[in-house]
Amino acid sequence: MRALALYGTIGSLLLGALATAPADGATGASPAPPAPLARPLTFGRCAPVEHLPSDVQCAALTVPLDYTRPQGKQIKLTVSRIRATAPKERQGALVFNPGGPGGSAMSFPLYGKLPEWRRTARAYDFVGYAPRGVGRSAPLSCQDPKAFAKAPTDSQTYPTEAFKRQKTAQAAAYARGCARRAGADLPFYNSVNNARDLDMLRAALGERKLTFMGASYGTYFGALYATFYPGHVRRMVFDSVVDPDPRQIWYRDNLAQNVAFQGRWRDWLRWVARHHTAYHLGTTEQAVQRAYDTARERLRRHPAGGTVGPAQLQSAYLTTGYNDAYWPRRAQALSAYLRGDDGPLRDQAAPDPEDAVAEENSNAVYTAVECNDAVWPRDLRVWDRDNTEGARVAPFQTWDNAWMNLPCAFWPDAARSARAGLTAATDHTAARAAAGAPGTDGRIAEAARYEAAVRAAQALPGGHGPVDVRTAPGALPPVLLLAAERDGATPYPGALALQGRLAGSSLVTERGAGTHGIAYGPNTCVNAHVEAYLLHGTVPGHRVYCAPRAEPKPGDRARTRKRAAAPGGTAARP
Repeated sequence: MRALALYGTIGSLLLGALATAPADGATGASPAPPAPLARPLTFGRCAPVEHLPSDVQCAALTVPLDYTRPQGKQIKLTVSRIRATAPKERQGALVFNPGGPGGSAMSFPLYGKLPEWRRTARAYDFVGYAPRGVGRSAPLSCQDPKAFAKAPTDSQTYPTEAFKRQKTAQAAAYARGCARRAGADLPFYNSVNNARDLDMLRAALGERKLTFMGASYGTYFGALYATFYPGHVRRMVFDSVVDPDPRQIWYRDNLAQNVAFQGRWRDWLRWVARHHTAYHLGTTEQAVQRAYDTARERLRRHPAGGTVGPAQLQSAYLTTGYNDAYWPRRAQALSAYLRGDDGPLRDQAAPDPEDAVAEENSNAVYTAVECNDAVWPRDLRVWDRDNTEGARVAPFQTWDNAWMNLPCAFWPDAARSARAGLTAATDHTAARAAAGAPGTDGRIAEAARYEAAVRAAQALPGGHGPVDVRTAPGALPPVLLLAAERDGATPYPGALALQGRLAGSSLVTERGAGTHGIAYGPNTCVNAHVEAYLLHGTVPGHRVYCAPRAEPKPGDRARTRKRAAAPGGTAARP
């Protein structure tokens, strides 16, 4: 499941020095050969496709596709910015990533207009960007968006053997589509390169030290950045933390996520039961679950509006695990549907055809990054065993999450593909020569360059599996970690694990709460710690705790910042 939080110029010589400054205190994990010079960002009017107001400026950051060939193919990443609102108080740029993989922060500069963010916006330029593959940043695609968004589709809590064969075939076809559409570029969409791109962005902004806020998946490649470039860090906030243990990335992280989401689903069921007088869905957790199961079976037989089937229902209701603010609306929609009014459910669960391209792109980036980052099980019996066992204790989301990640079981091995390409090019040239064709068509040279690039990339950290995230004592300025104890998308043990790997870090915990992405939300205790850190560099101590936010009430229409919608009726992304 993708983890996306619900938050909703300077001279070229100096920029070159910033890009190549040594990462003091590094623990030995060198992320790449010497970085290329970061070109100054030239900000101007944003492209209409970004749908940003005129006070937001945009630029394009040029980075190498492959950092082992810094003078090779270049790609451009889109960047957005609003300057600090109080120039005399300005401390620098605050760069934000909302998670994913596959999430864009192009709208982040607008956050400064929200009441909770205004004091921070006085001191920092708010800088967002679309990471490689996302949006207009060298976009990835693995499937025709219309086919990807086709609805209604089915979801089975305990899938039949026939359904498993169908979903396995779809996963294999999806992996082939990624390889066919991205070609030789595909292996270079990964978390290590996202961390390298972040350092290029820091330098291109003219920042000697990076101030960064990452949520969800953004905490993982932010932690990679801290490992590679501890001397380039000024301040970092990691909100809703991914467990970075190389043994967890990403297969076991997803298994753990299923269990945590089951806990959050039960939180919602119990909340609805406590408000039976408002929703009439039952007075116990079990009764509300039966009401949901009834709706799911009805939608299997008769999709609402012709587009909302079981998978679309699951995708919509997974949001209850992300943010409590969704609880009243989802309960009201379920109640209305079971009483014969499917309007609210269609409004909340029906896919929007206008979102198809963005959702397919986001899913393609998620898949590419997670499959490229780590070695996944290739034996389908392992997937079947682990998810069958998992569904016994966490039935709500286990199998939908498995189908979302199953393309990784069929993911092309970059080294094997490169060797095969070189062999094919050699055979092709030999056949041409045998046929008397004059000269060569350059295929061998290009295939040899690609094969060498893959070997070089695999020799670097992350080339043969996840990086061991870790910093030495004193190498990294204090980092602030934020976590909710009952977070489903990034289970709480991940925050404890990362704190043990980043020496000197501080952890703020929202007790008894489960909303994913807790900074600058309704919890004033959490917000006070974040502001004190970003504005004054003050950390609260090794571990501190905040009381939970208030539960929503029936009828509440609490503000939630728009997240990436669940793609194609599959698992929504954390």
